Amino acid sequence: MRGVAVLEPVTASTERFAATVASLTAAQVAGGTLVPPWTRGHVITHVARATDSLCRLLTWARTGVETPQYASMAARAAEIEAGAARPVADLTADVLDTAARFEEAVRALPPAAWRAEVRMRTGELRTPATLVPTRLRELEIHHADLDAGYGFADIPADAARWIIDDIVEALARRRGTPPLRMEATDTGAVHVLGTGGPAISGRQADLLAWLSGRSPGDGLRVSGAGTVPPAPFWI
Repeated sequence: MRGVAVLEPVTASTERFAATVASLTAAQVAGGTLVPPWTRGHVITHVARATDSLCRLLTWARTGVETPQYASMAARAAEIEAGAARPVADLTADVLDTAARFEEAVRALPPAAWRAEVRMRTGELRTPATLVPTRLRELEIHHADLDAGYGFADIPADAARWIIDDIVEALARRRGTPPLRMEATDTGAVHVLGTGGPAISGRQADLLAWLSGRSPGDGLRVSGAGTVPPAPFWI
């Protein structure tokens, strides 16, 4: 995914996420998710604040002035907690408003800025060409996290494959990540991390749910190990 071309799937993903948020009741906002102890309100607020954080990194790329993704992890957590219990209308507006700011920030990037490196909170360096698609990763995985009718099987196949590749690349940069091989039986996509290790196969959606830490490996098969191992910690 390169340049503003990535905005089309991001926009579609945003619309799906916002529609789910708008459909929730106040009780559902306070309900559980795939990432406890966060409620749906926490997850929705996190998506909005993460979008703001990407805008800061895009400002860094555009201006050359170092602009950290977050002031601190404590500040990040406080913002999420402060926004988690807001009314549905406010949560929906926040998702849409931050999405509009993100799109504006992407379209404002001059050609040279697309090659500028910025540092994410995890320490990894990215250019906007690889940073912008992380917005798609955030939207799709956290949409499934809401556990509100949209699951990993609903993530578009191209997006799911890119997200798996992105996670594998992040894991490959870390020392001590165990090797593994993953094959999506429904798409034929193969993802390899290191040499050797267990070979895990199953539907692409099930692979993504496992690799992102949302599933213990339901629906997956493994060779080279007795059971599907825990997924490597990736973020």
